[in-house]
Order: sequence, then C-alpha cells, then structure tokens
Amino acid sequence: MKDLTLVILAAGMGSRYGGLKQIDKFGANGEAIIDFSIFDAIKAGYNKLVLIIREEHKDIFEEVLVSKVRPFIEVEYAFQSLDDVPEWFKRDPERVKPWGTTHAVLATKDLVKTPFTVINADDYYGKAAYVEMARFLQEDVSDTHFSMMGYSLRNTLTDNGTVTRGVCERVDGKLTRIVEMDGIKMSDEGVVGGEPAALLPEDSVASMNFWGFTPKVFELLETKFNAFLETKTAENPLKAEALLPSDIGELITEGKIEVEVLETPDSWFGVTYQDDKPRVLEQFKTFQEEGVYPAKLWEK
Repeated sequence: MKDLTLVILAAGMGSRYGGLKQIDKFGANGEAIIDFSIFDAIKAGYNKLVLIIREEHKDIFEEVLVSKVRPFIEVEYAFQSLDDVPEWFKRDPERVKPWGTTHAVLATKDLVKTPFTVINADDYYGKAAYVEMARFLQEDVSDTHFSMMGYSLRNTLTDNGTVTRGVCERVDGKLTRIVEMDGIKMSDEGVVGGEPAALLPEDSVASMNFWGFTPKVFELLETKFNAFLETKTAENPLKAEALLPSDIGELITEGKIEVEVLETPDSWFGVTYQDDKPRVLEQFKTFQEEGVYPAKLWEK
C-alpha cells in the first residue's frame, strides 16, 4: 500500500464569513469541520497531513486542532506567504491578499512526496469521498492522470447568498473544462450563475477543490504560477489570484494531463456565510447522535 498525504487549504481568512472559519466549532465537543475531514481521511488510509496556513495562525491551530490529531497522523505545516515568489518578481507593496490556491498548494512542494489529496479546510465532503479518492490514489493515479471529486452543483448552494464555484464539463468521465463562475444561486427557474445571470444545466457538476495528484503536479503548477505573475498581476496587482481549478483546466486544455471525475453518494456542505452555521451545527449534531461519528473524535 502507498503512503497517502492529505493537504488542507487553511490559509484563507473567510471575509464573507467574518472570521477564521477553518477552526470554528461545529461538533458536540467543539470540533471544527476540518476535524471531521481529517478523521475521515485517516479512516480511508491517509497517514500524513500537511496544513497550509498563515504563519501567524500556527499557535492557534496547534492549540485547537493539531495537538489532538498528532497521535493519529503525522502532521506538518506549510506557510503561505506573500513573499514566497520568484526573485525576479516585484510585488506591489500595498498587496495584502494571498496569491490564491495554486500558490497555496505550491507551498507544500518540499513536504509532499507521495500521492496526495487537496481539500478546503471549511468544506465537509462526506466519508465515501475519501474512500473513493484513496482507492484512486492507490490504484489509478499517474503523473499525467489525476482526479477530482465532483458534486452536483445544486447541492453546493446556500440559502444565504451567492457562491463562486468551478463549474465542470466532462466527456466519458474525464474533465474537459472548468469555469470559475460567480453569483451562483437557486432561482425559481433553477440554478443560475454568471454575469449576466444565466440558467445552468440540471446536471452541472461543481469542483469543490477536492483533488487527487502526484508530486508531478508541482512542476506543472509552478509554470502556471509564473505565467500568472507575469500577466495577471499587471492587470490587477492587489487582488488577482492564481486559482487551482482554473490552472488545472488550462493543463487539461493543453493536453498535459487528464483528470478523472470521481463521484460520491454523499452530500457536500459548508459555511460560506455566518447564517449557514445553524444548519451545519444541526447536521453534525445528527451525525454524532446517530453514530456516524463518535461523540469524541480524538479519543483513543
């Protein structure tokens, strides 16, 4: 059996949510969504965790999360920093926004040596998704054959505002195109998104940033990130971001990789806005009361 690594994107600030939602409490004993994700990954066979955070958040992550999970899985930190850019690039001194999810993943390149999965810290993906992704990484992954866990777009929405999603197109189970689309919401006619708002197909699949890679992806993403710095930052020096779904989509279009779309019977849910929190609290309460998860995740 191969060693498998779980990489978690946890460096964002959650501006719409209003706080550090990566470690906000949702479980019966103060667990965050990230606790449940790590628990599910361990059960599926992952044996290393790399947390991508801002360095100034290390102490709080260590206190509320990592000290509990270290007895169960190897843990390392990767720090996403604005200054982690090539020497030739000169950033605008007024820039405070991180460089995006592609840059975040690149922060782990010296720590990840096995097939690995990338997820968001504040999304709940379901137990079956980790089992299926681990199977793919054990049996099917290669340096040109990666994977993405796909979710029904209509099942990734919130009643409390619009969302941004990577909307996917696929042929014969392979991802062919992924479009980062803003303003997605449910309307009386169905799911709409984009500008101007347009009705989206009923069977639309969303990328929720749940990927399966080998370390070869770092070399490919580095090329994309350098191109981003050369072009996009000139257009929008303070806010442009290198987004992982968009860069993976370009690599597919260029014929450098193929990405298999995996499916799971489980539903995704998350907290984009503070008003999403009561529903998520109730869902985890139900999970723990019904025994889907133990009342205390990290007891031996």
